[in-house]
Amino acid sequence: MVPPVLTMNTKLLLKIVFIIILLFLLVLIGLNNKQAVSFALPPLLPKAVQQPAAIMYFAFFAVGILAGAVLTSGGGKRGGSGGSKSSPPR
Repeated sequence: MVPPVLTMNTKLLLKIVFIIILLFLLVLIGLNNKQAVSFALPPLLPKAVQQPAAIMYFAFFAVGILAGAVLTSGGGKRGGSGGSKSSPPR
């Protein structure tokens, strides 16, 4: 019998490792970048925002994650068997 850990999808495992590495980088950035930086975006923000560099990086990271989630979520029919909905049980 194969242990359940060995049957995990390799793609899922690589995604988990990638996210852990990104979160580790966020922790390192937070520990080493405490100086304040200025962020200006005149069309949306009337005046510049002053925050620690690590907070700014975390905010941009969060926006990127949300954008990626929106771009990759739903919207379309997926191929597959669809046996449970398309054919009545016998």
